[in-house]
Amino acid sequence: MAQQRSVFVHGAGRVGAAAWPGQHALARSWDCLFLRRSGYGLQVPPSPTDHAADTAAILSALGSGGHVVAHAEGAVSAMMAAVSAPARVHSLILCEPAVFSLTRELPATTARRALLDPLFRAAADLTDEEYSREYKRLVVSAESVPDPGNDPRAAGRQRLQSPPWDAPLDIVPGVPTLVLTGEWEPLYEEVAAFLASTGAEHRPVGGNHRPQDTAEGQDAITAFLARAAAGETVGCA
Repeated sequence: MAQQRSVFVHGAGRVGAAAWPGQHALARSWDCLFLRRSGYGLQVPPSPTDHAADTAAILSALGSGGHVVAHAEGAVSAMMAAVSAPARVHSLILCEPAVFSLTRELPATTARRALLDPLFRAAADLTDEEYSREYKRLVVSAESVPDPGNDPRAAGRQRLQSPPWDAPLDIVPGVPTLVLTGEWEPLYEEVAAFLASTGAEHRPVGGNHRPQDTAEGQDAITAFLARAAAGETVGCA
């Protein structure tokens, strides 16, 4: 039997296959493609968020169809791909999805918007280092320091990103969906609860902002892919 396609979409920090160390072994059973989002890569200059380009890259990688696993900001384009071509996205696995445009009026997301919107508005007037320093001061805890993946331009990439609650995502695709959270930040638990209310499965597995790196998270991803590929009933967001 031919291996089914699985496309992996990173968030910030590590990119491509380096963002998914716990999922490399899936390549034994799946046709895995580890994407690099637009504007990311050690040899790629920083550029503004381009959800349309990322969505197009996911759909191109899927070909006739397959499964999508996404982390953080990568979940936005993953869900956009599923909305635009649900027949080609057989399942979604979203790890701490930053799909805050869906929850922008809910309490935790509203609080995060109030905290960060002034910084987003000031981004053009700040250096990369100033922006990064202020972002960390506002929102980064000691246990959730972002992993820049040895990227010397990580600060520049961060400064050019658009507010995640302004992403052009306002509906939930009706495809089998698993949401993994790290049990550390109410903002992501709020998103997960919202997606669960639309039919998705939610598994809190620890690991802070990288639940896919935990043993429980790795097992959940593997099991959900197997169930979705077999056509078993799984959560549909």
